[in-house]
Amino acid sequence: MLLLLSCAVLSSCTKTVNTDPVPLWNIPAAPDHFGVQFVPIDNPISALKWELGRALFFDTQLSIDGMISCASCHLPAQAFGGSTPTTAGANGAAGTRNVPALSNIGWHPYFTREGGVPTLEMQVLVPIQEANEFNHNIVLIAEQMAGDSVYKRMTQDAFGAAPSPFTITRALAAFERTLISGTSAYDRWVEGDASSLSQAALHGQEIFESIGCGQCHTGPQFSDFELRNNGTYATYPDSGVYRLTLNPDDIGKFKTPSLRNLSYSAPYMFDGSFATLDEVIENYAQGGSNHFNQAVEVQPFQITAAERSDLKTFLQALDDPQFVAWSNTLAP
Repeated sequence: MLLLLSCAVLSSCTKTVNTDPVPLWNIPAAPDHFGVQFVPIDNPISALKWELGRALFFDTQLSIDGMISCASCHLPAQAFGGSTPTTAGANGAAGTRNVPALSNIGWHPYFTREGGVPTLEMQVLVPIQEANEFNHNIVLIAEQMAGDSVYKRMTQDAFGAAPSPFTITRALAAFERTLISGTSAYDRWVEGDASSLSQAALHGQEIFESIGCGQCHTGPQFSDFELRNNGTYATYPDSGVYRLTLNPDDIGKFKTPSLRNLSYSAPYMFDGSFATLDEVIENYAQGGSNHFNQAVEVQPFQITAAERSDLKTFLQALDDPQFVAWSNTLAP
């Protein structure tokens, strides 16, 4: 079970909340090599807060038309990623970006594809208010939940308060921090099980490093989370970080994604434009599209069919079927 932080540990926490271990859901523990997950001092996890966040994550009331929830886009069966290039929002609004997977999101230093949101609590507001996502207002959502006897009780139990934007964002963020995927074959290998990676996977890991993937996809989450232009396009239909900075040097830059659970989260890239891993590998082998902002790390390379197969075997060793099986039990 996940070790749950309490107000006794976080001395600046002022509210009294239930911090008993979650009794039913067997929340995955993070392996040691993940390091410590950052948890804000105003949002320690508790069983009751987690249950509230879980209910909210699957609740279609968060969208203006009452038809989609967080889980409608972040699919449990896809490691909380998507399964299509983009996903429609409320009232059928056209999506513009591929849904990022939420597994291990608690280790990300910032959020959204541009990395422009500093905390999970703040990130919750983005899909709620975006016109092509939930297209709603969190104040109105809180008012609606204040009239729901179940949500009123759950929120009172978890926070000692009525439903509010504060309780909604904190409960959802607390739940999302427990979406921990750390039982892949690669993780077992890191933890000392030498038999968990095949010879093909081990060779694929060598290829991964030799062709430069490890320059950006590094660390326990296989991302340094830097903002880069990876050469997907010569002309970008979505300008990425430039939308925030208006600096031409930022056109086409997006946060480097994690490579975990790739088999579940296809298609790939910020817009889902590559359907398969083979397409991704081919794009990088060609050296990208030579956009003027393209990262220097993206350089052409040669790879044989056998090497490509071993590389994919290694990447598939980052899949975590145990995590996905647990994720599929979470819907209320």
